[in-house]
Amino acid sequence: MITIGTPTRTPPLRLGSLGWIGAALGIALFTATQPLPVVAAGLALIAFGLLALITPLAAVLALLTLAPLRTLIATEAPWPLPLDIGQLSLVAVIAVWVAYRVVHQQRLPRLVWSPIYAPVLVFFSVAGMSAFDAVSLGAWINEWLKWAQIVVLIALVLDLAVGRAWEWLVFGLIAAGVANAVIGIYEFFGGSGALHLLVNERFFRAFGTFGQPNPFGGFMGLLAPLAITMALGYGWRVCLSLRTAYQSIRSADVLWAGFYGVAAGLIGVAALLSWSRGAWLGLAVALMVVVFALPRRIWQGIGLVAVITVLGGGLWLSGRLPASIVDRVNSAAVESFAFTDVRGVNITPENYALIERFAHWQAAINMATARPWLGVGFGNYEAAYADHHVLNWELALGHAHNYYLNILAETGVIGLAAYLVLWGSLGVMTWRTRRHPDIIARLTSVGLLGTWAYLSVHSLTDNLYVNNLFLHLGVMLGLLAVLHRQTFRQVLSSGHHRRVT
Repeated sequence: MITIGTPTRTPPLRLGSLGWIGAALGIALFTATQPLPVVAAGLALIAFGLLALITPLAAVLALLTLAPLRTLIATEAPWPLPLDIGQLSLVAVIAVWVAYRVVHQQRLPRLVWSPIYAPVLVFFSVAGMSAFDAVSLGAWINEWLKWAQIVVLIALVLDLAVGRAWEWLVFGLIAAGVANAVIGIYEFFGGSGALHLLVNERFFRAFGTFGQPNPFGGFMGLLAPLAITMALGYGWRVCLSLRTAYQSIRSADVLWAGFYGVAAGLIGVAALLSWSRGAWLGLAVALMVVVFALPRRIWQGIGLVAVITVLGGGLWLSGRLPASIVDRVNSAAVESFAFTDVRGVNITPENYALIERFAHWQAAINMATARPWLGVGFGNYEAAYADHHVLNWELALGHAHNYYLNILAETGVIGLAAYLVLWGSLGVMTWRTRRHPDIIARLTSVGLLGTWAYLSVHSLTDNLYVNNLFLHLGVMLGLLAVLHRQTFRQVLSSGHHRRVT
């Protein structure tokens, strides 16, 4: 007996399925009809959109990679952008963050308070007060908005970096550094460069996508301590697994240790090839700070620093370091601490660069003398330069080549005090975050401490809040806020547990 069943019906296509089919056909048509560069850019945007639907952190990672392209795009792009790439990326991050909340039917979060905000907002407010005496209100707005974006990024990171998601932000920072480091190394060996960047008549100073070696060296120096400590953290995890017979080695730890180890090497080499004396001095101090902060006991840190100092001093005195590097470091030390009144100094080709820097330092002092309390306006050094420059030095370089003097000139004594309190307070908070029980989080805090030390030293000779580097600093401050919050939550909970038991 044959049973005839009900014929199977093909389910109707839903609207969502039709949408995906239409999208696929549209992408195929776009790929077939457009030039390769346009196709690549379009597919990158599509991939970005899909990743952003999974997590808004993807947008932050894109921002970290794209932001340093500001100078390159401004000089090489065939058409101008409505905003620079860093600002466009930040707008995209905020839009993705809001869209993600709406799509997943989540309420927009309330602001989470962190002690990190306090010193940042104090400096932000003091810098804002300098608008009353600003020579150019437009220049003031541009500089003040940098710190507004830093505050926004701290808030975004606090909201997005839940649990261990903050590790992806560290990866994004280091990956952005590696991309620029590879470009810089290529440039050093003849991939690009100008005659005024020649080193030893053979190579070219590395400048990455920054157009100039000094800010490129600054970018490398800011990231190098973090890359080193992350490599140490994951490497230590692997070593602990090897020592424990009952614990298997996690392949992810091996991969992360390898990535950060290679990244630290590339970023360190790129900093050296930038031939930036400020970067070298800053990195040397930053590494000493990292070595000092690595052990939990202070006396152990002092011992490690002493050993490295003796070894480094021995290499220096024995003449085993390359002569070109020794000469450049010596000249940097002399130029940084040999400030003199340049009025009436005989200018020669040999001392021109040094006297030019001193002249800009002196102009900053003249601005601070004229307006001691609130300065000439945040971001207004160049705008005010014509009224305060030294004789024979009418052309402004854009900043004082010493960020402390720059802040003193633009925001006065009050602004400089707020800036010093800002980084002093953040340094103390970062030091206290070393108490985090997780080894990776703890060493991330040590790396951030090295970054703050680097910024403090390199700021003696340059301004590193350029080419969107302040966006990376904003993400780093957000990382500190997350780790600081985790540290003291766990410390308080463990203390409460001990009292109960």
